Amino acid sequence: MQIALRPVHDSDLPVFYRQMNDPESLRMAAFTPKDPADRDAFDAHWRRIRASTDVVRAILADGDVVGSAAVYGEPGEREVTYWVDRAYWGRGIATAALGVLLAEVSERPLHARAAEDNAGSRRVLEKCGFRLSARATGYAHARGAEIDEVVLVLEDAPGP
Repeated sequence: MQIALRPVHDSDLPVFYRQMNDPESLRMAAFTPKDPADRDAFDAHWRRIRASTDVVRAILADGDVVGSAAVYGEPGEREVTYWVDRAYWGRGIATAALGVLLAEVSERPLHARAAEDNAGSRRVLEKCGFRLSARATGYAHARGAEIDEVVLVLEDAPGP
């Protein structure tokens, strides 16, 4: 499968909206918008993101949009985030896409967060060179509770 990243197009947004409203994906991601079904809030969020200086990309697998990946935040505190459609989990897409994103964005350090029980996301981050730097708790809208999270950091050149 060929994995590529490209800038986000308007036509990607309905795909992202559908992906973000999958209950199992929401539970796994945990740290999601308060109401993912609020389309107006979703659209406003994406307008802000696309107008920012953040690096935001659509993830393509064999030409199909299967998710998104981004580097966002203030210099020195920038974070990575990604979302892959649940139908594509377990195929190495997130790892490959994050690797491409990290090759595009050479700035270091980069940070990442994941629900502590999201073993898949943690594996993706570690394969790309991120290392555990802290543990924290945060309110997870998708779970309606405070949960444990891991904080990881990438300080060196990427490499899956």
